[in-house]
Amino acid sequence: MDFVEINNLNQNLNQKMEEKINELKKNKKKYAKYVFLAIILFILACETVGTVGAGERGVLLQFGAVQDQVFDEGLYFKIPFVQQVVKVDVKTKKEEAAVSAASKDLQMVTSKIALNYNLDPKEVNKVWQEVGADYNSRIIDPAIQESVKATTAKFTAEELITKREEVKEYVKNNLAERLAKNYIVVDEFNIINFDFSKSFNDAIEAKVTAEQLKLKAERDLERIKIEATQKVSEAEGKAKAIKVEAEALKSNPRVVELRWIEKWDGKAPQYWGTVSPFFGLGGN
Repeated sequence: MDFVEINNLNQNLNQKMEEKINELKKNKKKYAKYVFLAIILFILACETVGTVGAGERGVLLQFGAVQDQVFDEGLYFKIPFVQQVVKVDVKTKKEEAAVSAASKDLQMVTSKIALNYNLDPKEVNKVWQEVGADYNSRIIDPAIQESVKATTAKFTAEELITKREEVKEYVKNNLAERLAKNYIVVDEFNIINFDFSKSFNDAIEAKVTAEQLKLKAERDLERIKIEATQKVSEAEGKAKAIKVEAEALKSNPRVVELRWIEKWDGKAPQYWGTVSPFFGLGGN
């Protein structure tokens, strides 16, 4: 094989290799297009389908505007890149707060309260549209402060203690009415504690002490009356017995002799008679 044949063979080999490489490049571009298309379809699928978890609701936004539709728990579908779903928690939450206010008799009272609440599941889109995610600080906290202060002003400090259940129901109803305007539902409300000023606590303690002393005095007086009644009854019984015995003696003089015999010890008296000198029966 001469040089010319070897050169031709190399050229043919290079040409075939180049054709193979070009073919691989074409296939690579073709496969890359398919991969890119698959990625696009996957992203679209992810953007189209979603799920709402337990205790949540989905607020539908279209180009950022809140829509009327609210998604319940489970699977939902939306238009990719046009619509968005914001998940809102509708489970019961707890809020505790301390509120200082003046009572009807101008005593400063600090009330510690606990509120259980949840967003109305059917109206979460309106909450998101009108209030936003910070509904706690914008709606709930101010409503608690106003409701407790308004209620505290209707009762004296002492009534806040003695009418605790009535105060609780009054605050709860007031608070429920305020929060319902913003689609928030009150589940439960409790008054944990009332704190009063030191002067009021001292006054309450003095009043309790005075009532205890009064109660003790009343009991002692009642006991004395009962004892006096018993003594009167006893004296009346003795007087009646004496009267009966006197009437018996008067009607029958021999009863005296019978009483004397009952008391006699069996010994003869040493002197008899009523005039002097007495006649003695003794041994002297």
